[in-house]
Amino acid sequence: MIPDPIAKVLMILSCSLLLSGAAPAVDEVKAKQIDELFARLKSSNTPGAAVLVLKDGHAVFERGYGVTDLKTLRRIDTHTNFRLASVTKQFTATAIMLLVHDGKLSFETRLSDIFSDFPESGRLISIRNLLNHTSGLPDYEALMPKSDSRARPEQIPQIQDAEVLELLKRQPTLKFEPGTRWDYSNSGYVILGVIVGKVSGEPFGEFLRERIFSRLKMNQTIAYQKGTNAVPNRAFGHSLINGVWRQTDQSPTSATLGDGGVYSSLADLAKWDRALREHALLSEVEMQAALTPVRVLNGSPEEPDGSPAAYGFGWFLNQYQGHSRMWHYGETIGFRTAIQRFPDDKLTIIILCNRSDVNPTALALKISDLFLREFRGQAP
Repeated sequence: MIPDPIAKVLMILSCSLLLSGAAPAVDEVKAKQIDELFARLKSSNTPGAAVLVLKDGHAVFERGYGVTDLKTLRRIDTHTNFRLASVTKQFTATAIMLLVHDGKLSFETRLSDIFSDFPESGRLISIRNLLNHTSGLPDYEALMPKSDSRARPEQIPQIQDAEVLELLKRQPTLKFEPGTRWDYSNSGYVILGVIVGKVSGEPFGEFLRERIFSRLKMNQTIAYQKGTNAVPNRAFGHSLINGVWRQTDQSPTSATLGDGGVYSSLADLAKWDRALREHALLSEVEMQAALTPVRVLNGSPEEPDGSPAAYGFGWFLNQYQGHSRMWHYGETIGFRTAIQRFPDDKLTIIILCNRSDVNPTALALKISDLFLREFRGQAP
């Protein structure tokens, strides 16, 4: 029989867990294996990463490694906000889908229907083409003026969304006929962000806040615009240059929004994952458009390493070792991010890094192996 004092302590702890809705953490073996994957990021004075594993809707592993910046040396935790880079695209796609839900757009709406002064090519490009990277629009980064490499970060001019639109309007031709090829396009997602603003009548970032972030209580997540808003609990990007860590947080393309301008944290992205799982914003039927791989006449989507992939609206969709998967990665100066969702297995891994020497997609898949092998009947 347990002595009364110990029994009381156990009862209090048990009640606390029940009241908080806490789930049991991942077993010690897995926790140690995950932790070892990030061993080199354990530091009190270098940039690092935030790692979250969700199983059956519960956080079973969440940990921060390293610091947010080299001045304050504030430790990274679940509330630290990182620039998501291209992981932003799933929010941009959702914003467009909400406007379709509202009846203000259709996936077949043409670019020229929205921007009447767009060249003739705009009659060929649909919203669907922009969402699934089959528009043929040239890369705006290749079109913009080159910046002075000797300039300090605060002196670097940053291209804005409206400037991207004007650059694209001036291009005489597309890279290919829309719908015939797949070509990953930041240009397309910048334009989608501009479209959200024009069609909704409010700035893109405000639309995201009202229709997505506020509704899901993602209160620390924002589309960052320098001089307009501020990122709470901000992590700054870094690169290792000649053996020394340097803050490399902003570049000439860091001000565009729809392709990569959202900042978020593990705590808020867990709410996003729940919303996707429970169809809180769009019905299961409405989400099917985003989860249907695009088909083109020539070529196919490719993963970052060049292997074949599948793409919907803001998500890569190719399976992993026979398991259905929604995933994306993000890369921008000083940041690397990844989200891997296995809907059928109710497993999600999110890794956010404020350093450029980490491959979070590869690390996330190593973590997924620890869980998915159980479903294949293998020993952990």
